[in-house]
Amino acid sequence: MNRIHKLHGSNHHEIGLEHGSLHVFANDEVFGTFEDRVYEMADNNLRIPSSVYMSYTPDAHIGIGTCIGTTAVWGLKDGFVSPSIVGVDIGCGMRVHTTPLHKRDIQDKGVRRALIRAIEKYVPTNERKNSNYEDIDVMEVVQHGLQGLPERYVPGERWLTHVEQASFAFDPAALEYLPPNIRKNAHGQLGTLGSGNHFCEIQYLEIAEEHKDTAAAWGLFDGQVVVMIHSGSRAWGAMLGREYTQVIRGAMQSWGVTNPDPNVIYAPIGSTEGRTYLNLMNSALNFAVSNRHMIAFGVQEAFREVFGPQMELPVLYDLMHNYALKEFHRNQGMLVHRKGATRALPPKHYMNTPAYMATGHPALIPGSMGTSSYIMVGRDEGIKNFYSICHGAGRLRSRRATKQAVTVDQFEQSLKVGTEDEILVNHRSLAAILDECPQAYKDVDQIIDSVVGAGLADVVAKCRPMAAIKGL
Repeated sequence: MNRIHKLHGSNHHEIGLEHGSLHVFANDEVFGTFEDRVYEMADNNLRIPSSVYMSYTPDAHIGIGTCIGTTAVWGLKDGFVSPSIVGVDIGCGMRVHTTPLHKRDIQDKGVRRALIRAIEKYVPTNERKNSNYEDIDVMEVVQHGLQGLPERYVPGERWLTHVEQASFAFDPAALEYLPPNIRKNAHGQLGTLGSGNHFCEIQYLEIAEEHKDTAAAWGLFDGQVVVMIHSGSRAWGAMLGREYTQVIRGAMQSWGVTNPDPNVIYAPIGSTEGRTYLNLMNSALNFAVSNRHMIAFGVQEAFREVFGPQMELPVLYDLMHNYALKEFHRNQGMLVHRKGATRALPPKHYMNTPAYMATGHPALIPGSMGTSSYIMVGRDEGIKNFYSICHGAGRLRSRRATKQAVTVDQFEQSLKVGTEDEILVNHRSLAAILDECPQAYKDVDQIIDSVVGAGLADVVAKCRPMAAIKGL
C-alpha cells in the first residue's frame, strides 16, 4: 500500500492512504513499531463515506475491524456510526478512588494481602460467580445509569458528580431489539470485574513537580494510596454488540454496501439502524459506569473491613474509552468514536464536568501489571486530535504469543516477587494470568512520552502498583 508521510511538529504524523488521511501520535520509537496491517485497517475504515477525521494514539494495535487506539469522527448531518469503531466492550473505562492512606501504611505485605482477600469478598473475580445486589433493578440501571441505583449504594454526592457522565439518555423502545435473556445474564454481573485485562489495582502516587498545584486541587499528595479500576459493560454490552451487529450487517447487504474487511460495519446516523444502535449503546454506557461504581462500592467496603468503618474512598474520576458520543467541534455537531482512546479535556473546556471546569479533569491511563499507570490532564493543543489521548499501554503480543515468548520466572521478576516491594497478586499461580504480564504490552512510558511530546496532555501523577486483583 502506498503511503504519503507528513510530519506536523513533534510526535504528530499524517499518513496519506488511498481513501483518506490517518493522523498518528507517536514518538519515533513507537511509530517504528506500527506494521502494515494497522494502516490497511485504517484504510478500510476510511472507506466509510464522509469521514471528517481519523487518528491513532500511540497505544494503537490490531483489533476486530478497527484498531484499538482509534479516534474517528463524522458530522451529525451526513455521517455514520460504526459499531466496529466502538468495540465490543461498550463503555469500558477507568475509575480512580483516593484514600487518606500513605504508601507506608500498606507497605507490610500482610496488610496488602488482607486487602486483597477483602476485595475478593466484595468484588467477584471469578467469571462464574455473580454479585449479590438483589435489590438493584438492572433495567433501572441500563435506563438511568447511576441515577438508577438505590440510595444506599451511593455513599455521597461526589460519587455522582466526579464522573465523565452519570447517565446517558436514550429511547427505551430500542431495548425491544435485545434478546429476552440479556436481563438475567447481566443482573448478576453488576459490580464484577470480568476477565482479560480488567483489574482492580492498589497503587501509590508520585506527584509531578510541574503540576503539583493541579494535584493539590484534586486532593492528591505524594505517596498517597489510590485504587484504580478497569472494567466495562460486561454481558450487557457484549450481547447487544453481538446481536445488533448482525442487524447492521444485514442492512449493509440490503443496501449493497461492502468493505474489504467484513468486520467493518456501519450505518448512517439518521437511519433506523444507526439510531437504534446509538440508543442501545447508551444503555450499555449506563451499565458500564454503574458497574465500575458498584465495584468501587465493594472496594470501599473491603477497605473498611481492614481499616475500620470510618474509612472513606472518595471518587477522583470515572471515564470511558469505548464509545461514540455527540460532541460540538468546528462549529458543528460531530459523532466522535473512541475505541481504546481517552478524552482529555483542558481547563475551562465546556465539556468538563463542573467539578473540574477550572483545572481540567483527571485522564486515567493504566499501565500493565508490574508497570506504572498515569493520571494526566488535557492541554488546549489537544483539539488537533479532538482531545483524544491513549487509553493504556497497548498490546504488543497476542495472548498466545505472550505465553510462548514469556516464562513465569520472567513474570515473577517483573512483579519483584520475593522482595519488600513485591507487587502482590490475587492469583496463586501466575501461569493462569501469564498473558497479562508486562511483556505482553508496549512500554507505557514511551506511550506517555508520545502523548506529552505531541502536546495532547501532561502528567499530573505517576501511579506505582502495590497489589493487583485480576479476574479469571
